[in-house]
Amino acid sequence: MKSKSNIMKSKIRTLLLLPFFALLLFTSCQEEKIDIIEPEEGEALVAESTLTSFISATSAKDGSADNIIDKASCLSVELPVSVVVNGLEIIVDSTEDYKVIEAIFNKFDDDEDRLDIVFPITITLADHTEIVLNNPNDLANLIKECKDENEPDDDIECIDFQYPISFSVYDADFQVIDVITVENDRELHKFIKRVKERDVFASLNFPVTMVYADGTTKDVNNNEELEKTIREAKDTCDEDDDNDYGDDDFTKERLDEYLKICPWVVYEFKRNNQDNTAEYKEYALNFKEDGVVKMRARNGDILTGTWNTRVSDRGALLKLEFDSMADFTLEWIVYDIEYGKIKLYEVGGNRIIMKKNCDVIFDVTKERIKNYLQECLWRIARLNIDGIDREKEYIGTPFNFLENDVVKLRVNGELIEGTYSVTPLNSEGFILKIVLENRPELQLQWYVTFLEPGLIKLEDLNHRENKMVLERHCADGDEDINYIVDVLTSSWGAGWDKGWKVASYIDKDVNKTQDYLDYAIAFSEAGSIKVTHAVNDIAIDGSWLAYRNEGLYLGMHFGIEAPFGDLNHRWKINSITENRIELKDYNANGGIERILVLELEW
Repeated sequence: MKSKSNIMKSKIRTLLLLPFFALLLFTSCQEEKIDIIEPEEGEALVAESTLTSFISATSAKDGSADNIIDKASCLSVELPVSVVVNGLEIIVDSTEDYKVIEAIFNKFDDDEDRLDIVFPITITLADHTEIVLNNPNDLANLIKECKDENEPDDDIECIDFQYPISFSVYDADFQVIDVITVENDRELHKFIKRVKERDVFASLNFPVTMVYADGTTKDVNNNEELEKTIREAKDTCDEDDDNDYGDDDFTKERLDEYLKICPWVVYEFKRNNQDNTAEYKEYALNFKEDGVVKMRARNGDILTGTWNTRVSDRGALLKLEFDSMADFTLEWIVYDIEYGKIKLYEVGGNRIIMKKNCDVIFDVTKERIKNYLQECLWRIARLNIDGIDREKEYIGTPFNFLENDVVKLRVNGELIEGTYSVTPLNSEGFILKIVLENRPELQLQWYVTFLEPGLIKLEDLNHRENKMVLERHCADGDEDINYIVDVLTSSWGAGWDKGWKVASYIDKDVNKTQDYLDYAIAFSEAGSIKVTHAVNDIAIDGSWLAYRNEGLYLGMHFGIEAPFGDLNHRWKINSITENRIELKDYNANGGIERILVLELEW
């Protein structure tokens, strides 16, 4: 097998990123010449092999989430769907409505629960096939083919692929004839079906990233490692294939251990039908042995209380008691547990949603803050001053906090030097003060509201609506980042005719490539951008930074000069080779807003 480092030296580099976008059809790279170092024949997927079966099972459609409706884990009912629950008709148009059904079921303990589906409906099978059903008998016949409740089934739910991934497709002479990109489980399952049916001869392009049920990830570099990773993970989680909603089929002991495994951070809070999320968001709870719970407020204050659990006819209950925190003091119903998330509820409009975060620090000190700051560079991920979003001005301009209280800000490849200090605030937290000439928006009394190894959240002590978020950037040892830097800086110092050109720029449905003809872009290792024009005496300076944030990104800032001001953005890297990089801009719903392609011309 070829090692990861060898693959990275090849002439093509496919970077696998986390998916936050809509479903796309299979795409191929046939339209451009692709030079690939051929893998050994043993890397090709075999139709009847354990690995191919594992990939198929991992990409199968999990139908257990809606078992409260169809009582079948091998199929799922497509939403929206109308159901009649104990005589009450409701429209289920999101997974959140499953809780409504369960709440109706749980309203009375001595009634007989009944749910009837209003037909016709569309269902999706484990192989992602969609079928329209017109009556209950058709559904019942399909359900008979499913495994019983909590009976072991064929799908693998404890580990998933991080998309997109790609496959090299070969001809009979084992020559690459195509590269297929796969964006989701459905596409992967259908592609592997072709492999199993010997319709296509292909190998998976490594490395790939696997995502465990608890959200942690692992990079794998060859077939053998992938098979071993899936085998070891496939039975490590509760697939929750019972016929209720949520993971409430657990024991007191299991719940206790789950709560104690890591701190839990509040993301949503309601009390007595009043939304208190703004007040309690990012509060952290640490469940300790002997019934002690520590709560860390945003200002760093630590409160101590008690906790205990029990399992009753109402389900699992978590009782919290704090002398000075009445809003949290209640016996809560644990109505849903997902991996890394727990939801608490009690009648009367009370709800808490918490997420597991093992990096939360309860013992915040001046020394710890300074140590975090000095570990790596820090990029400004958010900067809001007087209601104006200023973070775009700092794309590609990271901070470097040094040991001697010196801070440097990299702007257009040049270092602006200033000072910083961390001071206590009357035992109520800590203030980070940054002094940089001609940067008044940064020279505020920044109160540390949240601290973990890779993230620091700050609020202006005098005007709390002013906020800044810093995210850690550690490029040393990151082979993907180093590869991107090497590729982009390869043309530094070349003339306008020997640099990166805008080969394509599509803004929504408008092709704006013409605006960038005769321009060349050069990237320096120091983080500066230089744009030159073939004819006009035009020179644009800017900043850039390649970084990792649940995927790989290229941040570029060209100032405000047209047409390059339109490209100021943190672009998600879709793919990169030695002479081509494709960048995408996604909206909040995961749809593609813009696509920018740069190609290197020598």
